[in-house]
Amino acid sequence: MRISYAWLRDYLKLDIPADELAEKIERTAVEVDGVIRPSDGLKKVVVGDVLECVPHPDSDHLHICQVDVGEADPIQIVCGAPNVAAGEKVIVALPNSWIGGHTKIKRSKMRGVVSNGMLCALDELGFDEKLVPKEVADGIFILPADAKPGEPVFSYIGMDDEIIDMSVTPNRGDMLSMNGTAHELAAIYDQKPTMPTVELHEDATELADDELSVTVQADEQAVPMYKMRLIKNVTIKPSPLWLQIRIWNAGMRPINNVVDATNYILMQYGQPLHAFNFDSLTAGQVNVRFAKAGEQLTTLDGEKRDLAETDLVICSDDRPICLAGTMGGLDSEVTDKTTAIALEGAIFDAVKIRKTAHNHNLHSEASMRYERGIDHSATETALDAAAALIAELSDGTVATGVVVGRDEDVQPAVIKISLSRLNHVLGTELSLDTVADIFRRLDFPTTIDGETYTVTVPARRWDIHIPADLIEEVARLYGYDNLPSTLPTGQPTIGKLNETQQIIRDSRKLMESAGLTQAISYSLTTEAKAKSFALHASEVTKLDFPMSSERSALRLNLISGLLDDLAYNNARKEHDVALYEEGRVFFSQPEQVRPKEVEHIAGAITGSMVQTAWDTEATPVDFYQIKGIVAGYLKSLALAAPVSYATSTTHPEMHPGRTADIYVGDDLVGFVGEIHPATAKAYKVRETYVFELDLDALIAQPKEHQQYQPISKFPSITRDVAMLIDDQVTNAAIVKLITDKGGAHLQKVQLFDVYNGKHVPAGKKSLAYTLTYQDQNGTLVDDEITKAFEKVLTALTDTLGAEIR
Repeated sequence: MRISYAWLRDYLKLDIPADELAEKIERTAVEVDGVIRPSDGLKKVVVGDVLECVPHPDSDHLHICQVDVGEADPIQIVCGAPNVAAGEKVIVALPNSWIGGHTKIKRSKMRGVVSNGMLCALDELGFDEKLVPKEVADGIFILPADAKPGEPVFSYIGMDDEIIDMSVTPNRGDMLSMNGTAHELAAIYDQKPTMPTVELHEDATELADDELSVTVQADEQAVPMYKMRLIKNVTIKPSPLWLQIRIWNAGMRPINNVVDATNYILMQYGQPLHAFNFDSLTAGQVNVRFAKAGEQLTTLDGEKRDLAETDLVICSDDRPICLAGTMGGLDSEVTDKTTAIALEGAIFDAVKIRKTAHNHNLHSEASMRYERGIDHSATETALDAAAALIAELSDGTVATGVVVGRDEDVQPAVIKISLSRLNHVLGTELSLDTVADIFRRLDFPTTIDGETYTVTVPARRWDIHIPADLIEEVARLYGYDNLPSTLPTGQPTIGKLNETQQIIRDSRKLMESAGLTQAISYSLTTEAKAKSFALHASEVTKLDFPMSSERSALRLNLISGLLDDLAYNNARKEHDVALYEEGRVFFSQPEQVRPKEVEHIAGAITGSMVQTAWDTEATPVDFYQIKGIVAGYLKSLALAAPVSYATSTTHPEMHPGRTADIYVGDDLVGFVGEIHPATAKAYKVRETYVFELDLDALIAQPKEHQQYQPISKFPSITRDVAMLIDDQVTNAAIVKLITDKGGAHLQKVQLFDVYNGKHVPAGKKSLAYTLTYQDQNGTLVDDEITKAFEKVLTALTDTLGAEIR
């Protein structure tokens, strides 16, 4: 909301700097983005009177102008604007002046003719092109006839004003109007605001009810109030300059006297209004209803919109002519040929308008106010004020009476609160009179019974309903800086991380020490990516109003985000990338109101983790390398239950022959492997290996206490065994059998050779292992080791059918 300081002075006696006023608003009411001074940076820009204007001899569009700028002699300026003419007062940038965009104007020659300056359009002074009136959009701006040559131009076009740009929070919709802001500042500075009065003159010979009829078919919650007025014999023309200045300083574009009048009242009262071309209505009939399936409406911006059944529409003879509370229809637009206006003033449900604006991506000044709420008690007053202003500006007449489709009995809120309760919440010792004076400044009628206040809150402050709201008002006006501050009491404790926080922090360190770089990706993704790589079955949590189609669902995995990151790097010729991410995924079941948030950790590696050097060759990452990273990480957690890996084909996005599920005991905690080639192609990445672990499940697993064990002082003994065994027998099964049968002193089993080539029968493979024995308390005897080793050989032969070589 852009507040004109000059306009604000119509309400209040303010002699403080705009910056100080903005600071006070920010400390007491709402945030302020800044103070805008339109003339800042402009220099030597004055009023000029075009005395003579002749065509340039060497151009078909340039003109040579003699311009009076208040000096002894006129100056010559070459101008290409189509609307320049003798007798017009114009904006002149003198030689060595500064205009918008920090542009310096110098003397120059145009097609051989000297030009001592420039005749300016509004956008050349720094105006946003969207705010420039259409009638001068392609030319220079024409000043009023009484403008004096040589005077600075800023006061004539409102650039000497100061604009306070407020960022109004949703709960303070009352401050989206000059009236609401004036009431707020009046309370802050203890003044009585001069509120605008409405002088409406109705034509007794014309009755609005005779020509205009209104019915509201939508329910009362959707449309609590709907009223219209009829203004006849209007002449559509540009608005007077004072009105255009107020409109463009508020951030809106002047259109014509009727539309500008409704926008002026919108800014003044915060009440959206809409002017219909009365002749476009069928027999003067207006009805308000919800849209029907398949209906369409072309709005004022020229877009044809497919209406939803939740959209409120204004119709004439059941034909949609306006998207209620959002934007009018093109068919009922006020044009230069319009002679009568049907003026709408209404209250629409905030939720309905919000959904309509979002569904059609059509956020307007009107919809913004309906979404935040408006003063129900001021609707008819604003309607009357707009009718009076339109009649004045267009030389029209207002038909007698308001045509009411639905009315609402608006009552102020009455709230009781005690002084003791208020002081208890704020931690203050305010007196009865101090609090009563704050309610007086707010213009809230108040009665006092003992120490209990009965406060009547006007409808213009619809955000106040309960005692807590009144406490906030007292705190604001008393001053947050004046509230006492105390330190919390209690036994101080030393801050430290809990177990979960410590494991998460250690996990990041371990991943980075393994050579992976942390990545952070969006929690929101597409539905397809959300469902891929899911560790557990879950429904996808979809957003009702997503930012975009690429951010429409909550993720069930971290890998898809990492693959997007890899694709981003690959597209920029970075082919050796190793990333990890620790974050939350969101599992949802039909009976759950909200999704369950679960901590996961995942990694993705493509290319090589070792750079090529004179003594080192880059080696592409493989399954065993990423499995080693996962195994090392799981070992660091000191899990009590054993970790095992099982071949898996249940993940369609993963390579069926190079993927393993990870178990801790009998609990599935993750998976590791290569992504499927089709998945790699879809993400536009090269051969990539990934893992994902359920960090919450790992944190919940029982842990072993890690204790120091000294290195044995006694020597170890090794035994090697080579065997022929069926291809189907896995290394894990062999190692488990050796470990189970190897005896108390077996410390390590190491596979050192695999062969299934020449001289090995079909369906067989040759494996060789080294078994290491060691005792912590003494030197082992060879016979003891031999007996233990023979038990292993027997078990391999009898259980697995191995042929010892």
